[in-house]
Amino acid sequence: MLKALRKVELAIIGGSGLERLLEGVERTRVGTPYGLSNPILIGDVNGRAVAFLPRHGLEHTIPPHKVNYRANLYALRSLGVERAIATNAVGAINVDFEPGDLVIPHDFIDFTKWRYQTFYEGALVTHVDLSQPYCPEVRSILIRSAEEVRGRVWDKAVLVCTEGPRFETPAEIEAFRRLGADIVGMTGVPEAVLARELEMCYATLCYVSNMAAGLQSRLTVDEVKEVAERVSPIVERVLKNVLRSLPVERNCPCPHALRGARY
Repeated sequence: MLKALRKVELAIIGGSGLERLLEGVERTRVGTPYGLSNPILIGDVNGRAVAFLPRHGLEHTIPPHKVNYRANLYALRSLGVERAIATNAVGAINVDFEPGDLVIPHDFIDFTKWRYQTFYEGALVTHVDLSQPYCPEVRSILIRSAEEVRGRVWDKAVLVCTEGPRFETPAEIEAFRRLGADIVGMTGVPEAVLARELEMCYATLCYVSNMAAGLQSRLTVDEVKEVAERVSPIVERVLKNVLRSLPVERNCPCPHALRGARY
């Protein structure tokens, strides 16, 4: 295990393969009050130090409901990370969306069941504001970067997060549609909430890997992997653009998320 030798202010959270973005990689794991984090790779992208955390592990061996979200986010913050950009494969509920489309959600609905949702479980009662669940500054740069690379991007969408690891039923998808959801995934929450509690900026770049249950006859992991391979070069280009475009200083409410949040 290597120990990080420098402060890292930017992070990418996503699937294995995105480590290709990094140059001069070193690897570390961080012990936290919530357990050991996933392996974290630290390197340079466009001359900026970036940490990459593979959400499902380097070999994609951790299912979505078993990811230690608290340890992972706490570890990134302890390394100095102030901004995290996530990537997520999602199913489309909105019939205007198609496999391969890029989506940058502005809101979410949480239908997870057994995940630890907060760092604050003791006497320091804390209620963070999620009126803007994703960092507005990072979101705007994500949208602009995606438009430059891809042209077409869905810049507003509601993500519903389910527990997994099974896919959803057609009846569940219909219920989510009636609630106003556009896309469905298994990893978007509680990452966004935990990042806010740590006063980190967080936004996510989603790509549609399939139409949700009931909108196509059958769902398979093979289809998800095939679309991921096809979209991966585009996602990498968008992320490079974002990392290049982020200003050094943060100009958003995220650094002050705990003001007025505690009793």
